[in-house]
This record gives sequence, structure tokens and C-alpha cells, in this order.
Amino acid sequence: MSISRFSVLKPSTPDAIFALVGRYNLDKNPNKINLAIGAYKDENQKPWVLPCVKQAKKIILNDPNDTHEYNPMIGIKTFTNAGAKLVLGDNSPIIKNNTISSVQSIGGTGALKLGFELLKRAKPSAVYISNPTWANHVTMIPEANLPLKYYRYWDTKNLKIDFKGLIDDLWSAPDNSTFLLHACGHNPTGIDPTKEQWKQIAEVMKKKNHFPFFDCAYQGFASGNIINDSWAIRYFAEQGFEMLISQSFSKNMGLYGERVGCLHVVYPKIQNTEKIVKLVNDHLASITRSFYSNAPSFGAKIAEKILTQPDLRSQWYKDMTTMSGRIINIRNELSKRLKERGTPGHWDHFSKQIGMFSYSGLTEKQVIELNNKYSIYFTKNGRVSISGLNMNNLDYFIDSLDKVVRTVN
Repeated sequence: MSISRFSVLKPSTPDAIFALVGRYNLDKNPNKINLAIGAYKDENQKPWVLPCVKQAKKIILNDPNDTHEYNPMIGIKTFTNAGAKLVLGDNSPIIKNNTISSVQSIGGTGALKLGFELLKRAKPSAVYISNPTWANHVTMIPEANLPLKYYRYWDTKNLKIDFKGLIDDLWSAPDNSTFLLHACGHNPTGIDPTKEQWKQIAEVMKKKNHFPFFDCAYQGFASGNIINDSWAIRYFAEQGFEMLISQSFSKNMGLYGERVGCLHVVYPKIQNTEKIVKLVNDHLASITRSFYSNAPSFGAKIAEKILTQPDLRSQWYKDMTTMSGRIINIRNELSKRLKERGTPGHWDHFSKQIGMFSYSGLTEKQVIELNNKYSIYFTKNGRVSISGLNMNNLDYFIDSLDKVVRTVN
């Protein structure tokens, strides 16, 4: 019997989040709660298909001219153009002057992958990520053969941004380094810099000639307002930064399984702009061709319809307000009820944080106890997906958390 060529492979580390989801699915406890995965659920813990998405799907399915032809390697141009306008603003000089390259991607993860591959071809220097950050950032950067480094972000003791540490690390990094920045709804902490802090970050990055790579996964979902959630990106663009933007429509349109995203390369103030735009476009097409030839159509067509048709866009704004409003309400209730109950600790951070996730401040032992004894599933670092909570299970979560905090150090 021959030996498999794959026998030399070392065991791969399972994804912690999907492993928790697997445990949750097998759990027979009727009170179980899934706070692990970052997907919006309604008050009944059910996935919510946005009304604007339902309307867009009907339009596409009833279009006699719709086909299943291959897309261009850089994707559906009307979709990527609409995505660029969403994140930069309709009146952005970058849009008007065409100093941007855009490519359709397989979700936000695909956009990040394309961006790292482009950086590897252009300048394979270290990429700095926040500590902590989304777990996939940690694996994707080394996979692209780029060195990975961290900048300080979270003050564990005070449950807020370690802003001094962040600024110090911007100064101490070698000039012309790449910094991966969360545009809004920082994952996993739920705490974003203020506008004044973003201005200070931009000032230091400009002096150090650092290169920003924005991960924009929650525009409109974090606060319910697309302008608020893209403020940092638009400010950096106004300041003349050349930069990358990874854009996802998973959260703000609920198109998780459709994998809809874009990568934008912005160059507001550079020499030979037209030449650079063509060069980058060619490389993006080349990278896309080698990965998956071209991105799929259906999800991008849905997003394009929502972004370009005024009635659908208006409904989308209402839908985002519904989602973000429910999350904000749960945050406020959680913080209020924990304080009313007298649960040991400080719980204001739940209401101060924003977006899908919250850094709870719970220890690993406390999280494991909640997992094993109370069937409440979230990651060992204490990151909670707030969308898994609702008015039906909030009291059970608070009761369980209170007992664990009092008994497990």
C-alpha cells in the first residue's frame, strides 16, 4: 500500500469560533446562547433577511435580460463604483478624478487577501495589526509571506483604548510601515478612536510616511449611519494618504453567505497617477485571475441594486437603523441590568462600545465556566457577539454571568 503524499501534513488548528458553533449546535440545553459568531440575529435568534435585499432579489430574478455570464476579472464595475462612492462619498475628488482602483472580492476576507498580495508585490514589509484584532488578520498576513507585527490598542485594566501606547507604537515603527486599521466597530473590542484621536493618528502616520490599510467591515451597521462609520477613511483621504480599503457587505446588508466585497486602492496625491492606476489595475486582475478568475455575480448584483436605486437605498438605511438600534438597545439594557443587580465589576463599557462585538472583560476561566456550565458560547478572550443577545435571553445571560463573576476568579 502506498503512502499518501499528504501524510507529511501537520494537524491544522481548528478555527476557534466555528468549533464553538459546532458545540452550540450539539448542545441540548434549551437556554443555550450563541455569542461566538459575528452574524446579526433578530429578537427570536433568527437570521434576518433585510427587506431591501428581498426587493433587490425580486428585481434581479424578474429581469429577462439577466444572465450567468462570467464577470470581468476586476468584477462588476457598476458595483465597485457604487462601493467606492459609499465609502468615500459621492462628491469625493478621488471619485471625480478617477484616482482609485477597485476590484470586486469574495467578501471582506477576499478583499484583505487581495490587498496583502498586492502589498507583497509592491513592498513586502511588515504589516502592523492592533492587539487585539480579528483572528483572521493574524493568519492571513503570514500566509501572504508578509512579516506580522502588533501595535498597542486595548487597555485591559481600564477597558478602553490604550491611546498613548498606540501613538508610541506609530512613532517607533520604521518609516513607511503598513498599519491595518479598523474603520469602525473595532473587532473584537467594540471601541473606536474618537475623531480627535483619528486626527492624531493621521498626523503621526503622515509624519512617519506610514501606509494605511483600512478594514471596513461594518459601515452603517456600527452606528446606523454610513457617514459616521466611514469618517476616518474619508478624513485620511482628505489628508492625501495613499491607502488600501477592504470593504464588506456581509454585515450591513446581511449578505454573509453571498460573499460580497471590494478592495479599493486610493492615491489622492501621487506622481504619474494615470500610469499607476493602470499598473495597479493590471496587477489586481492578475492576482484575481490566479485565485478564482472572477468573483460571483448574484450577491454583487443585489448590493449594486441597493446602492444605485434610490427606493432600495432608502429602505436599506431603515434596515441598518433597525439592526444597529437593536444592538444599541441590548448594550444599554445589559449595562443597566448588571449595575442594578450589583454584579461585581464595572459594566459601563458594554454601553460605550459599538458594533457587533464587545470585549466583556471576563477572564478565560470565567468564559470556560459560562461555556461548560451554562451553555453560553463565546471565545476565551471574552469577546461577545452582542447580536446573539435579545430580550428573551438577556436575563439568563445576566444571571449566569453574575454567578460566574462571583464564584470564578
